[in-house]
Amino acid sequence: MAGKLALNFDFRALSKKLVAQFQGLDPKDPSNWPAFPRYALFAGVAVVVVVALWFLWLNSSQLELESEQAKEVTLREEYKVKLGKAVNLDALKKQREQVQQYVTQLEKQLPSKAEMDALLSDINQAGLGRSLQFDLFRPGQVLVKDYYAELPIAVRVTGRYHDIGAFAADIANLSRIVTLNNLTIVPGKEGALTMDATAKTFRYLDVDEVAMQRKAAASKVAAPKAAAPKGTGK
Repeated sequence: MAGKLALNFDFRALSKKLVAQFQGLDPKDPSNWPAFPRYALFAGVAVVVVVALWFLWLNSSQLELESEQAKEVTLREEYKVKLGKAVNLDALKKQREQVQQYVTQLEKQLPSKAEMDALLSDINQAGLGRSLQFDLFRPGQVLVKDYYAELPIAVRVTGRYHDIGAFAADIANLSRIVTLNNLTIVPGKEGALTMDATAKTFRYLDVDEVAMQRKAAASKVAAPKAAAPKGTGK
């Protein structure tokens, strides 16, 4: 049996029927809408919600991505620095040991408070050993610095030119650090010369002095700044 099955589908009638479902809808009571408008409203709301959530999620993800990228740059720089230190660790340890040895050598050249009298005697003996006459040998006020103390000594010696030069060389070659400052040389009697100078020697601070210095520094930091007085108008 041969035949054709004809399907008659009236799109116009269907469209009119769907359009008719959207007519006279009560926006305050969607539950009473026909089926097609209800499903269309549900689909539209679902699409809007999904799109809004999608953009909000992308926005927060973008901010998080930028934050993580910035952290990555920072971590890379820290890694490079630490890697350089790790590679040069042995060399840095050797440099640290060399610096410590150098500091120890310098500290040995600084007398302690108990050794200051012996150092003053060495300076005096250096002048007497060169046949110089001491007209003045007056230690001044000790100046306490952050890590050391400085003692200025006013010195005036009289003698021959070469003896004064040898005395200056002897001072420079002392085992302790002594410097000659503000040198003034004037001619004296019978071909002699008179040299005025300020000899400065240094010593390291003892434990009590270091504690006092730290306490003073801490009190300066902790003390509030005094407010400047306001000017009075006339």
